[in-house]
Amino acid sequence: MEAGRTMPRISPFLWFDDQAEEAAKYYCSVFKNSKITNVTHYGEAGPGEAGSVMTVAFELDGQEFTALNGGPNFSFTHAISFVISCKSQDEVDYYWDKLAADGEEVQCGWVKDKYGLSWQVVPEGISDVLAGDDGEGSRRAMEAMFKMKKLDINELRRAYAGV
Repeated sequence: MEAGRTMPRISPFLWFDDQAEEAAKYYCSVFKNSKITNVTHYGEAGPGEAGSVMTVAFELDGQEFTALNGGPNFSFTHAISFVISCKSQDEVDYYWDKLAADGEEVQCGWVKDKYGLSWQVVPEGISDVLAGDDGEGSRRAMEAMFKMKKLDINELRRAYAGV
């Protein structure tokens, strides 16, 4: 990269069948300080029906996203996920409950929302127990995590401590 040049801003571009606007509104309702910033519509040239929503630009607490109504050709997989680093167990519970509603609880803090998008809802400090200085404690914490769907940081800390 050239000297004095900053890295360009990176933002996710999400492909939906025909639920881009619905999904953007949903995500803005889940994450505080969020808003839809622009909606574009297909014109006569298509490929979508003229006048129907093509893209929705939105921000989740300052992070820019774009949602596209691109048709049924592609769908989300677990290969791409968004991590929510939560300050407390209450935050973990809040985001987990919101995103799991009409979605799918997976394992180890992963949840697939009702649109098929994968999220990792994790408490801050999880690396302290999963990769801490105590190798045996980390092994116990990892074993405990594999038994969980929604992560419980206190239970992981207890497993790390051996209690």
